[in-house]
Amino acid sequence: MLRRILFGTLAVLAGSAVVANAAPKDEVTDAAKKLADAQNYSFKQSAQMAGGQGGGGGGGRRGGFGGGNLEGKIDKEGYTVITQQMGDNALEVVVKGDKGAIKTQDGWQSFAEATEDNGQQNFARFFVMRFQNFKGPAKMAEELADKTKDLKKDGDVYSGDLTEDAIKAIMPRFGRGGGQGPDVSNAKGTVKFTVKDGTLSKIEYHTQYTISFNGNDRDVDSTTTVEISNVGSTKVDVPEEAKKKVG
Repeated sequence: MLRRILFGTLAVLAGSAVVANAAPKDEVTDAAKKLADAQNYSFKQSAQMAGGQGGGGGGGRRGGFGGGNLEGKIDKEGYTVITQQMGDNALEVVVKGDKGAIKTQDGWQSFAEATEDNGQQNFARFFVMRFQNFKGPAKMAEELADKTKDLKKDGDVYSGDLTEDAIKAIMPRFGRGGGQGPDVSNAKGTVKFTVKDGTLSKIEYHTQYTISFNGNDRDVDSTTTVEISNVGSTKVDVPEEAKKKVG
């Protein structure tokens, strides 16, 4: 009887430890899902390279955020309207699921149209690469939380170390057409999620890695912050021409 009680007690303690370790990740995932369920919200992304340089690099590979400063709005129909200031001009992109449209000097074009090879230099193709398979903050938070080691909670902030797979998923694209990029080594990073009233309100991640391309090494050290606002009250104006191109 004593042995049975002892084993039962140990099992309860072990189960409690598993629940305790799982809780922070579950709470971040639940906060991200609550944000997605709100159906409409705004977000602002800012990126900073070590040394004080602003991030103007590409968006994340496979839908991540990567470098670059931009603003976005997501509506209940699943459209994401993204704007990014490029000097005196503004880049405008509309994404819905795995489809999207970009505003060019010739008007709105679908991602497929903008990436057609016409034998000429195509700047639109470069920008489309950045936003193909774009995922909003809610989905990104879920995926990052799943690839974070030892996520811990301190007040409203959840933090932990990113896995190498997570870093490769959010680092900027390199090259054209999404082909094989440079070798990546020494990858490490951390992430912080801020949750207010049970809803995700901020993501901040810091990544460091070395890329090797054509025998040249470059160290990258950047911090990206995504701030979420106007949850449930954001009004999104999706241009009709863009809707037609997205389908």
